[in-house]
Amino acid sequence: MPCATWSRSSACRRGWPTSSGKRAASPRSGTGSSRISPPSGPTRFGGKGSRRRTSTSCGPGWRRTPCAAGARRATRNGQPRRGGTRRKRSSPACGRKSRRRSVSVDRAATLRGLPSVDALLRRVAERSELQGITRARLTALVRQALDEERARALAAGTSPATVDVLAARVVERARQGGLFSLRPVINATGVVLHTNLGRSLMSPLALERLVAVAEAYSNLELDLARKERGSRYSHVEALLQRLTTAEDALVVNNNAAAVLLALETLAHGREVIVSRGELIEIGGEFRIPDIMLRSGAVLREVGATNRTHLRDYADAITPATALLLKVHTSNYRVVGFTAAVSSRDLVELGRERGIPVMEDLGSGSLVDLRPWGFPHEPTVQEAVGSGVDLVSFSGDKLLGGPQAGIVVGRRAVVSRLKKNPWNRALRIDKFTIAALEATLYAYEAGSALDTVPTLRMLTEPLAAVRSRARRALRRLSPSLRERLRASVVDDRAQVGGGALPTVELPTAGLAVGVGAEVMRLDDALRAGEPPVMGRIVRPRTDAQETRERDERLFLDCRTVLPAQVPALAAALTAAAARL
Repeated sequence: MPCATWSRSSACRRGWPTSSGKRAASPRSGTGSSRISPPSGPTRFGGKGSRRRTSTSCGPGWRRTPCAAGARRATRNGQPRRGGTRRKRSSPACGRKSRRRSVSVDRAATLRGLPSVDALLRRVAERSELQGITRARLTALVRQALDEERARALAAGTSPATVDVLAARVVERARQGGLFSLRPVINATGVVLHTNLGRSLMSPLALERLVAVAEAYSNLELDLARKERGSRYSHVEALLQRLTTAEDALVVNNNAAAVLLALETLAHGREVIVSRGELIEIGGEFRIPDIMLRSGAVLREVGATNRTHLRDYADAITPATALLLKVHTSNYRVVGFTAAVSSRDLVELGRERGIPVMEDLGSGSLVDLRPWGFPHEPTVQEAVGSGVDLVSFSGDKLLGGPQAGIVVGRRAVVSRLKKNPWNRALRIDKFTIAALEATLYAYEAGSALDTVPTLRMLTEPLAAVRSRARRALRRLSPSLRERLRASVVDDRAQVGGGALPTVELPTAGLAVGVGAEVMRLDDALRAGEPPVMGRIVRPRTDAQETRERDERLFLDCRTVLPAQVPALAAALTAAAARL
């Protein structure tokens, strides 16, 4: 047939009225002047059996165009056709050749060598190690394994791994992830208040109260005697008042929130005076100046980094001053040529000028730890006794309770914080209240040193820690002890959690592995169940090569609970078997 294409205007093609005023017949209706006839010769789509739309009696809505103009818009009576852009069609046989995606033979073979998602799912679905893993999560792990292997094989130009190898990867990744993301870990780092490992552990009584409140309704905000709405803070207010001698108390979700709430309530749009040496940064790069900025308060720095005097505060006071703030540097120490203003002196200045004083204690302790060899750390009772209007501290550091920010002080000031709408956004839930009440009860009952895990770890004698390390060593087989060169050694532990930064605790634990094996053993312990976190220790020598060759993995038993000793030995045995 001639090298030509036939096009029809949208009016005729859609059956709209033609220039003659009559509706054009649809080619599918079998009526009218248009019909479908097979082409006379071979077409681009192959053979004479292919069908092509043509017309022998076009009517006013049809026109013939040459190949070169086949891409133009069809027109009707010289006017642009109605409707949007015409749907693209394949080029005619005599036109441009179609472009096909070129895929190399090697690439295609690599892609064909990968199993399908369904095939790999079927291979791993019946594995006993994956019992409890949801189908959606397993599918995600399978897709991830296939994506990674596809990228690796294409980049390296090699054949993909077999389905059995891929299945083993999926199983191992699921095993390492466990059923739940948040899970127990054996802390063998020797850092008692390890922020990354959750800081304080709950006492048995706190756990009991948590379960009791979680599995039933509670009087969280109900006054049972009067059958009226109550306050959630009433469950801990009286305890805090008795323990700290403060007039009133408030609890929010952490100490940074407590500082934010106090600054927003007392100094929004006004100045807060603080020493330059106390502009601390806590974990996660949260800084006191940034918290002030968010509260709407204006920071007024006084003094120098290492020395600040009372006259520095006095000279900085203006009519815009709303608060004198003292921040306890619980996560670092400035030593040497230093000077700082005491809380009592700052309170006297505040009373004289009519300005409230707040002290941020940070870690905050209700127990004087000096009898156990610790340096003096201001207690909450001492801060309240100095006369400051507000004292804030954490609930999950030296106190040994749940994460919380506790504010105690004068009733007139604390009540203002309670009325602030921000208090609603920062309030604690019933689980925090239950655990905190149980922890405070232990302090009032005089049993905190024995029942609160944080205090027990901090004050435990070295002999008891050594005994626990020896029990763990005895649970290892003689051959494993020899292979890992396992032994009980003494070292130094830390308090952690931004508390008592210069204090090192005498401790004991297991030293295992040597040289290049140490890193692999450390990785294997973290990948086990339960995961074990240790620390790598090096000999104290100037030679870098010697330090790396003789480094050991140290499993500090000061932070290993007595009930965890069998699990620690089992985890070490399993990790060594995977090396």
